[in-house]
Amino acid sequence: MPPELQARNQSGTHVLQGDLASLSASLREFIESSANLCQPDALHICDGSDEENRTILTLLQEQGVIKKLDKYKNCWLARTDPRDVARVESKTVIVTREQRDTVPSPRGGGVSQLGRWMSPEEFDKAANLRFPGCMKGRIMYVIPYSMGPVGSPLSKIGVELTDSPYVVASMRIMTRMGKAALSALGNGEFVRCLHSVGCPLPLKKPLVNNWPCNPDLTLIAHIPDQRKIVSFGSGYGGNSLLGKKCFALRIASRIAKEEGWLAEHMLILGITDPAGLKKYFAAAFPSACGKTNLAMLNPSLPGWKVECVGDDIAWMKFDKEGNLRAINPENGFFGVAPGTSTKTNPNAMETICQNTIFTNVAETSDGGVHWEGMDEKLPKGVTLTSWKNKPWTPDDGEPCAHPNSRFCTPAGQCPIIDPQWESPEGVPIEAIIFGGRRPQGVPLVYEAFSWSHGVFVGAAMRSEATAAAEHKGKLIMHDPFAMRPFFGYNFGQYLSHWLSMEQRPNAKLPKIFHVNWFRKSSSGQFLWPGYGENIRVLEWMFRRISGEAAAMPSAVGYVPANGALNVSGLRETVDLHELFNISTEFWTQEVEDIRAYFNREINDDLPIEMERQLELLEQRVRQLELLE
Repeated sequence: MPPELQARNQSGTHVLQGDLASLSASLREFIESSANLCQPDALHICDGSDEENRTILTLLQEQGVIKKLDKYKNCWLARTDPRDVARVESKTVIVTREQRDTVPSPRGGGVSQLGRWMSPEEFDKAANLRFPGCMKGRIMYVIPYSMGPVGSPLSKIGVELTDSPYVVASMRIMTRMGKAALSALGNGEFVRCLHSVGCPLPLKKPLVNNWPCNPDLTLIAHIPDQRKIVSFGSGYGGNSLLGKKCFALRIASRIAKEEGWLAEHMLILGITDPAGLKKYFAAAFPSACGKTNLAMLNPSLPGWKVECVGDDIAWMKFDKEGNLRAINPENGFFGVAPGTSTKTNPNAMETICQNTIFTNVAETSDGGVHWEGMDEKLPKGVTLTSWKNKPWTPDDGEPCAHPNSRFCTPAGQCPIIDPQWESPEGVPIEAIIFGGRRPQGVPLVYEAFSWSHGVFVGAAMRSEATAAAEHKGKLIMHDPFAMRPFFGYNFGQYLSHWLSMEQRPNAKLPKIFHVNWFRKSSSGQFLWPGYGENIRVLEWMFRRISGEAAAMPSAVGYVPANGALNVSGLRETVDLHELFNISTEFWTQEVEDIRAYFNREINDDLPIEMERQLELLEQRVRQLELLE
C-alpha cells in the first residue's frame, strides 16, 4: 500500500481512501465511533468517481457476488441468499421513547399494522448483541450522499457506513453519492446510516451464492430523534440501501412533519397535451401496482406526451406562491423486474440495457436476463439459469426470477426523463393520484370532492398484497397512502399533517383522484386495457384541472360524465357501465371494513375529519340504495 494511504484514524483503522481530518467534527465522530464499535480492517471514504465504481464492481466480481452480463454494456447480475430477498417488515422498527409517537395503540391490543415500535432500551440491547466486531476482516465504506439534486433547498444529506461493496455500487446508482454530496454537507446536519451484513471474517459458515447476510439477526431500526438509521443482517434492497425507504420515507416523513412538507411514496410525471400545455402529477400506488409503468407511460393518444420525474418517491413542499413543488429525491430506479416488458413498459426496458445491476432475475446462456412477463421468446438453443443458480425450464413449477427481483438503473438513462427532473426548486404538482389493485367494486377513476375527502381516500386505500414484502397470496390489505410499511411516525398524526395543508396561506391545493386499472369482470377478465391506454384517464384528470372535462357526482366521488372519458379508437370494446358501476352491496361492506380498520388501527388518534368523511360516504351509499 502506498505510504500516503497508510493514514489511520484514532482507532488505528487503515484509511484506504479519503481524508478523515478534512471532515466535519460531527461526521468524523460518527465514523470513528462506528469504526470503534464495528472494528473493520480499513476505511474507504467514497468519492463517487468512475474509477472507484470500476474498482468496486471488479471486487464484487472477484468475490463472486456479481457476474458480468456480456449481452449488455456494463450490466451485472447478483444472486442473493434465498433468505434475503425482500424488505423484512417484521424486523423493521421505529425507536421512540413513547410507543404512541410511532404507532397508534390498536383497539383491543395486539400488533399494529401501521409500523413496529421498539423502545430505546430494547434497541440498545439488540444493537449490543449485533454490532460489536461485526465488520472484522472487512472494509467500512463511507458513503456521503444527497437525496435530491445536490444543493437543492428541498434536498437532504445522508452518510451511510457499510461493509457491503454491493451497497456502494447500488447507492452510486440510487443517490448522488461522493465528493459533491460531501461538499454540500460541509459542517451541516446529515442523517446517520450504519449498515452491516453481519458476517465478520473469517466466516463461521459458508455463504449461499457468495452473498453475505445474517437473516437470523436481521434488524432495520430508525431513530428519528437522532436522525439515525441502523441496519444489520440484510444486504438487499430497502434493508441495506438506506437512502431508499429508510431515509426517503421513514425518517424524511418525520422531518417533513416537523418542517411542514410531505415525504411520500409517490411517482412524479409530467404530462403535455397536444397544444403544448404541461402539468405535473404525483401518484401513490402500493408496490407492483403499476407505479413504474405509469411513471414511464407510453401514451396511446396522438399528441400527448408523458415524461418521468421519478417512479417511487416524492418530496413536496409549498413555495412562497403557494404552489406544491416536488422533487424526486432518488437518482435511479429500483424497479420490480417481473412483469416489465416491451408491452408494459418499453421505456423501462430501454433504460436498463446499460449500467444496471440486476438482482435475483434469471440469466440466459447468451449473457442476458429473463423474468416472468418479459414476453420475449428465447432464441433457439438459449437456456435459462434461475435466480437460485440452477438450470431452469418452464416445467420446474416455480418462477425463473424471484417475484421481487429488481433492476437498479440510473434515472438519467430513461428515454423519457423529464427535462426538469433535477430542477432544484422542484416541479409544480397539480394532481395527486391514489390507487391500488382492486379486482372488484372500485371504479376506474374518480375525483375527490375536496382536499379533506381526498385525504380520506388516501387513508382508506386497499390493495392486493404484493411480493415486495413477506405477505403471500391475493389478500386485500389496507395500505393507506401506499405508506403502510413506511410511516416514520403515528399515522393519526400523519393524517392530521395532511389535513393541515388546507390551512396553509395561499396554498394552491392539487386535485386528488383515485384510479383502479385492475377491475375484473364476473368472468375474471380485466375490464380496462391499461398500459398506454391509461393516458385516457390522465387526459380526463388534466382537463378536469383546466375546468374543461365534465363530471358527475357519485357515492365515492366525481366520475367522468357520459362521453367525458375519451374511448375513441380503443382496439377493444370497454364496458364502461361495468367499469364504473358502484354497487351498494360492495360499498356498504367497504364502509364497514374501513370503519373497522380505522377503529382498530388508528383508534383514538383518528382525526375527527376522517370520521366525518366516513359518515358522509356511508350516507351517500345509503342514498344510492334508496335509488335502486
